[in-house]
Amino acid sequence: MKYVYHMVPKSMVGENLISLNEMKLSEPTLYENYAKKYFDHPDRPKLLAKSVPKLNCLWNDVIFLLPLHPYYIYEALNSIGSSVKKDLMFYKIPTERLLENKNAVFLYSKEKDNGPASEIPEDEVELIDIISYEECSSLPVDTYEYFKEGHKNGSQMGMFVYIPHILSLGSINVKDVERVIGVFHRKNELKMYWEILGSFK
Repeated sequence: MKYVYHMVPKSMVGENLISLNEMKLSEPTLYENYAKKYFDHPDRPKLLAKSVPKLNCLWNDVIFLLPLHPYYIYEALNSIGSSVKKDLMFYKIPTERLLENKNAVFLYSKEKDNGPASEIPEDEVELIDIISYEECSSLPVDTYEYFKEGHKNGSQMGMFVYIPHILSLGSINVKDVERVIGVFHRKNELKMYWEILGSFK
Protein backbone atom coordinates (compact mmCIF):
# COMPACT_ATOMS: atom_id res chain seq x y z
CA MET A 1 0.00 0.00 0.00
CA LYS A 2 1.18 3.53 -0.79
CA TYR A 3 0.85 6.53 1.52
CA VAL A 4 0.92 10.29 1.77
CA TYR A 5 1.36 12.18 5.04
CA HIS A 6 -0.33 15.16 6.66
CA MET A 7 0.30 16.74 10.04
CA VAL A 8 -2.54 15.97 12.45
CA PRO A 9 -4.38 19.26 13.08
CA LYS A 10 -4.52 20.54 16.65
CA SER A 11 -8.21 21.25 16.14
CA MET A 12 -10.51 19.50 13.70
CA VAL A 13 -14.24 19.11 13.16
CA GLY A 14 -15.46 15.81 11.71
CA GLU A 15 -13.40 13.11 10.01
CA ASN A 16 -12.39 14.88 6.80
CA LEU A 17 -9.35 16.98 6.03
CA ILE A 18 -10.53 20.02 4.10
CA SER A 19 -8.82 22.93 2.38
CA LEU A 20 -8.42 26.29 4.08
CA ASN A 21 -10.91 27.92 1.71
CA GLU A 22 -13.53 25.25 2.42
CA MET A 23 -12.85 25.71 6.13
CA LYS A 24 -13.48 29.44 5.73
CA LEU A 25 -17.04 28.65 4.68
CA SER A 26 -17.87 25.76 6.99
CA GLU A 27 -15.74 26.45 10.08
CA PRO A 28 -14.89 30.18 10.20
CA THR A 29 -13.48 30.05 13.74
CA LEU A 30 -11.05 27.28 12.81
CA TYR A 31 -10.19 29.16 9.64
CA GLU A 32 -9.13 32.23 11.62
CA ASN A 33 -6.78 30.09 13.71
CA TYR A 34 -5.16 28.33 10.76
CA ALA A 35 -4.95 31.41 8.53
CA LYS A 36 -2.75 33.20 11.08
CA LYS A 37 0.35 31.42 9.77
CA TYR A 38 0.05 33.37 6.53
CA PHE A 39 0.64 36.67 8.30
CA ASP A 40 4.05 35.95 9.87
CA HIS A 41 5.88 37.43 6.87
CA PRO A 42 5.02 40.43 4.63
CA ASP A 43 4.86 38.27 1.48
CA ARG A 44 3.01 35.25 2.87
CA PRO A 45 -0.52 36.76 2.73
CA LYS A 46 -0.11 36.73 -1.06
CA LEU A 47 -0.27 32.94 -0.92
CA LEU A 48 -3.97 33.26 -0.11
CA ALA A 49 -4.62 34.48 -3.65
CA LYS A 50 -1.97 32.44 -5.48
CA SER A 51 -3.14 30.32 -8.42
CA VAL A 52 -2.06 26.70 -8.88
CA PRO A 53 -1.33 25.88 -12.54
CA LYS A 54 -3.06 22.86 -14.11
CA LEU A 55 -5.34 22.34 -11.10
CA ASN A 56 -6.93 25.70 -11.98
CA CYS A 57 -7.60 26.60 -8.38
CA LEU A 58 -6.15 28.72 -5.60
CA TRP A 59 -3.36 27.70 -3.22
CA ASN A 60 -5.80 27.40 -0.34
CA ASP A 61 -8.26 25.27 -2.33
CA VAL A 62 -6.01 22.23 -1.99
CA ILE A 63 -4.81 19.98 0.83
CA PHE A 64 -1.02 19.78 1.11
CA LEU A 65 0.51 16.35 1.67
CA LEU A 66 4.01 14.98 2.10
CA PRO A 67 5.20 12.25 -0.29
CA LEU A 68 7.66 10.85 2.26
CA HIS A 69 7.59 9.65 5.85
CA PRO A 70 8.27 12.52 8.30
CA TYR A 71 11.11 10.57 9.93
CA TYR A 72 13.40 11.75 7.12
CA ILE A 73 12.74 15.34 8.17
CA TYR A 74 13.15 14.63 11.87
CA GLU A 75 16.42 12.76 11.41
CA ALA A 76 17.83 15.52 9.20
CA LEU A 77 17.08 18.14 11.84
CA ASN A 78 18.39 15.93 14.64
CA SER A 79 21.61 15.25 12.72
CA ILE A 80 22.52 18.96 12.63
CA GLY A 81 21.59 19.51 16.27
CA SER A 82 18.39 21.41 15.60
CA SER A 83 15.61 21.03 18.15
CA VAL A 84 12.49 19.26 16.93
CA LYS A 85 9.03 19.14 18.45
CA LYS A 86 8.58 15.59 19.71
CA ASP A 87 4.79 15.68 19.98
CA LEU A 88 3.95 16.28 16.32
CA MET A 89 1.82 13.53 14.81
CA PHE A 90 1.16 12.82 11.15
CA TYR A 91 -1.64 10.97 9.41
CA LYS A 92 -0.31 8.11 7.29
CA ILE A 93 -2.99 8.25 4.61
CA PRO A 94 -3.49 5.42 2.10
CA THR A 95 -3.54 6.91 -1.38
CA GLU A 96 -6.86 5.19 -2.06
CA ARG A 97 -8.40 7.93 0.10
CA LEU A 98 -7.47 10.41 -2.68
CA LEU A 99 -9.03 8.52 -5.59
CA GLU A 100 -12.02 10.85 -5.90
CA ASN A 101 -9.82 13.97 -5.89
CA LYS A 102 -7.84 15.75 -8.58
CA ASN A 103 -4.19 15.41 -7.58
CA ALA A 104 -0.89 16.99 -8.57
CA VAL A 105 2.69 17.22 -7.40
CA PHE A 106 4.24 20.62 -6.71
CA LEU A 107 7.95 20.01 -7.30
CA TYR A 108 9.08 22.93 -5.11
CA SER A 109 12.55 23.02 -6.67
CA LYS A 110 15.05 25.44 -5.16
CA GLU A 111 16.15 26.92 -8.49
CA LYS A 112 12.60 27.99 -9.34
CA ASP A 113 11.50 29.14 -5.90
CA ASN A 114 11.22 32.94 -5.92
CA GLY A 115 9.34 33.30 -2.65
CA PRO A 116 5.67 33.30 -1.65
CA ALA A 117 4.86 36.47 -3.59
CA SER A 118 5.85 34.98 -6.96
CA GLU A 119 3.69 32.98 -9.34
CA ILE A 120 4.11 29.21 -9.46
CA PRO A 121 5.87 28.24 -12.72
CA GLU A 122 3.73 26.02 -14.95
CA ASP A 123 6.38 23.30 -15.07
CA GLU A 124 6.59 23.12 -11.27
CA VAL A 125 3.17 21.42 -11.14
CA GLU A 126 2.45 18.01 -12.65
CA LEU A 127 -0.94 16.32 -12.63
CA ILE A 128 -0.66 12.76 -11.34
CA ASP A 129 -2.65 9.55 -11.34
CA ILE A 130 -2.68 8.72 -7.64
CA ILE A 131 -2.83 5.00 -8.50
CA SER A 132 0.66 5.15 -10.06
CA TYR A 133 2.07 7.48 -7.37
CA GLU A 134 5.32 6.33 -5.73
CA GLU A 135 6.30 7.39 -2.22
CA CYS A 136 9.66 9.20 -1.91
CA SER A 137 12.40 7.35 -0.03
CA SER A 138 14.85 10.17 0.70
CA LEU A 139 14.99 13.82 1.67
CA PRO A 140 16.02 16.25 -1.10
CA VAL A 141 19.61 17.41 -0.71
CA ASP A 142 18.48 21.04 -1.07
CA THR A 143 16.24 20.58 1.96
CA TYR A 144 19.11 19.20 4.02
CA GLU A 145 21.36 22.09 2.97
CA TYR A 146 18.58 24.54 3.84
CA PHE A 147 18.33 23.00 7.33
CA LYS A 148 22.10 23.23 7.82
CA GLU A 149 22.27 26.86 6.74
CA GLY A 150 19.26 27.85 8.82
CA HIS A 151 20.62 26.14 11.92
CA LYS A 152 24.04 27.73 11.42
CA ASN A 153 22.50 31.21 11.13
CA GLY A 154 19.96 30.67 13.90
CA SER A 155 17.13 31.60 11.55
CA GLN A 156 13.56 30.32 11.69
CA MET A 157 13.11 27.33 9.39
CA GLY A 158 10.18 25.75 7.66
CA MET A 159 9.98 21.96 8.02
CA PHE A 160 8.96 21.24 4.44
CA VAL A 161 11.06 23.61 2.31
CA TYR A 162 12.08 22.16 -1.09
CA ILE A 163 10.23 18.91 -0.41
CA PRO A 164 7.80 18.07 -3.23
CA HIS A 165 4.19 18.46 -2.11
CA ILE A 166 1.20 16.42 -3.19
CA LEU A 167 -1.69 18.82 -3.81
CA SER A 168 -5.13 17.24 -3.50
CA LEU A 169 -8.21 19.11 -4.66
CA GLY A 170 -11.08 17.76 -2.56
CA SER A 171 -11.61 16.51 0.98
CA ILE A 172 -9.83 13.47 2.47
CA ASN A 173 -11.47 11.14 4.96
CA VAL A 174 -9.06 10.18 7.75
CA LYS A 175 -11.33 7.96 9.83
CA ASP A 176 -9.24 5.13 11.38
CA VAL A 177 -6.09 6.32 9.58
CA GLU A 178 -2.82 5.43 11.33
CA ARG A 179 -0.94 8.23 13.09
CA VAL A 180 2.86 8.24 13.08
CA ILE A 181 5.70 10.29 14.53
CA GLY A 182 9.08 11.15 13.01
CA VAL A 183 11.07 8.16 14.25
CA PHE A 184 13.48 6.18 12.09
CA HIS A 185 13.86 2.54 13.15
CA ARG A 186 16.16 1.31 10.39
CA LYS A 187 19.44 2.56 11.89
CA ASN A 188 21.77 0.91 9.38
CA GLU A 189 19.81 2.36 6.49
CA LEU A 190 19.81 5.77 8.18
CA LYS A 191 23.60 5.66 8.69
CA MET A 192 24.12 4.87 5.02
CA TYR A 193 21.72 7.65 4.03
CA TRP A 194 23.60 10.30 6.03
CA GLU A 195 26.94 9.10 4.65
CA ILE A 196 25.56 9.76 1.17
CA LEU A 197 24.31 13.21 2.17
CA GLY A 198 27.65 13.91 3.83
CA SER A 199 29.33 13.85 0.43
CA PHE A 200 27.46 17.05 -0.42
CA LYS A 201 28.80 18.99 2.59
